[in-house]
Amino acid sequence: MTEILLLGDSLIADNDWQARMPSYKVTNLGVPGARTSDLYVALPAIKEQVGHADIITIMVGTNDLLSGNFAFINTLKKIFVRLNKDFPTAEIIVSSLFPMELPDEPDYTIPNLNSHIEAFTMQTGSCFLDTHSRFINSNQPIFQEDGIHITKEAYELWARALLEHIAFLLEND
Repeated sequence: MTEILLLGDSLIADNDWQARMPSYKVTNLGVPGARTSDLYVALPAIKEQVGHADIITIMVGTNDLLSGNFAFINTLKKIFVRLNKDFPTAEIIVSSLFPMELPDEPDYTIPNLNSHIEAFTMQTGSCFLDTHSRFINSNQPIFQEDGIHITKEAYELWARALLEHIAFLLEND
């Protein structure tokens, strides 16, 4: 059975991914409030706990953004390097940052950061899941009242997109 490891912040943690992906063995290690630096520090323990994963999905950076840390991209690169070393046969999928509103930042901030994330996913042979565009083009409500956490409908959209990527990756293995 294909083993999927999910890493990130509350956006990962707050969803029952196993129920959405019953054909796979899903390990959800999302941590509410996690920043990229927290995930990076946790990677040795994650490797010890999990041991093996066929597919790793990452969604992290939101809490960095909210705290004004735009240099998190550098830590995200280190996470990729470490995951590629610790899980050399795993396919890595990174979800883009969601189109949340950052009141003190210009509208192009998140698309620019997503462009950087997409560029280094390509450099590392990882996959970029552009949830940002899917969410912007959706007619469904995406965000809860806090403007950060997402709705049930958004999780369904995200899960469908993720499953499409996973099916493509498994088909090409």
